[in-house]
Amino acid sequence: MIIGIPKEVKQGEGRVAATPDLVVELVASGNRVLIEHGAGDASGFLDASYVDAGAQLVAQDEVWSRSDLVMKVKEPIEAEFHYFRPGLAVFCFLHLAAAPELCAKLVEQHVTALAFETLTVEGRLPILEPMSAIAGRLSGLWGAFLLQRMQGGKGILLGGLPGLHGARVLVLGGGTVGYHAADVAQGLRAYVTISEPSAERVVALRGMLRDPFAVLDGSPADVAQAAIDADVIIGAVLVPGASAPMLIDEQTVARMQAGSVICDVAIDQGGCIETSRPTTHSEPTFVKHGVVHQCITNLPSAAVRDATQALVNALGPYVKSLTSAGIDAAIERDPAIATSVNVRGGQIVHPALLDTSSRRATSLIGGATHA
Repeated sequence: MIIGIPKEVKQGEGRVAATPDLVVELVASGNRVLIEHGAGDASGFLDASYVDAGAQLVAQDEVWSRSDLVMKVKEPIEAEFHYFRPGLAVFCFLHLAAAPELCAKLVEQHVTALAFETLTVEGRLPILEPMSAIAGRLSGLWGAFLLQRMQGGKGILLGGLPGLHGARVLVLGGGTVGYHAADVAQGLRAYVTISEPSAERVVALRGMLRDPFAVLDGSPADVAQAAIDADVIIGAVLVPGASAPMLIDEQTVARMQAGSVICDVAIDQGGCIETSRPTTHSEPTFVKHGVVHQCITNLPSAAVRDATQALVNALGPYVKSLTSAGIDAAIERDPAIATSVNVRGGQIVHPALLDTSSRRATSLIGGATHA
């Protein structure tokens, strides 16, 4: 199989989908690996190390045109859409529920689109989890940073001082992102509240986090009041393959104190706060209703070296499954690979994405009728 590794073109993205060590294994298994010049530079993996590993350095056009499987980190952007063609398979973070134009183009061109973020093994998301851990930890640090007056915040310390109460941090969701965000906030001595409806997950959090921290069961009234009282809100909810649920509406954000901070890590899937919109590493924040918002869609890239290594360690076994069996055979034989398939044969096949797309289409039809 010919595997292509392009250089990421999304703003601020420096991760790469293969390290030289993975290339060695893929080539030893009889595959050919094409990698774009400079693809690993930002992660500290220079072209020479890929050549030594057995890869061939090529231009971007060749990566896409000659490969059976293109492995990326982030979803293709519009400038890459013209590379799509029948018979091509793409394996990367896709987040198609929040990217209807990309989804439509993949369907139109009969691309087999496999998403890191929906690949599931025994209820876990093994490729997404390390990136969620990094994003969670970074979001806690961003919360502390953005509370500084120079950043538009209230001018308070996340952890307070002797005689001063620490900041109030509301974490929406107690999964991987939420746990790591709460852990960092607690480490800085903030007062943490986690909104998590799963009693089983709350028990697990009790065993992982330090006391004290408060837990909400996710009821809308309680979440809204906690949001109004919060100094920092971290959006950390996920429904694999589907749009993130909207947990805080604009009216609630408008009632928050000026200089409060929102870090919506769920923005890849559309965000879980109504006022959120995607931001970038070069322009990370905006202010709405006096509240500072940070909604970077590729947050882990800030820790690019660790993020690349953790990502490749996690996805390696599944790449080997795809390349050893062939893409179609792997989809049929490997249950984990099957859960990663979002688009295939000109159709949306992932159930959650299909439901989201159907609801979006119904909404559009309804809007046209009422217009």
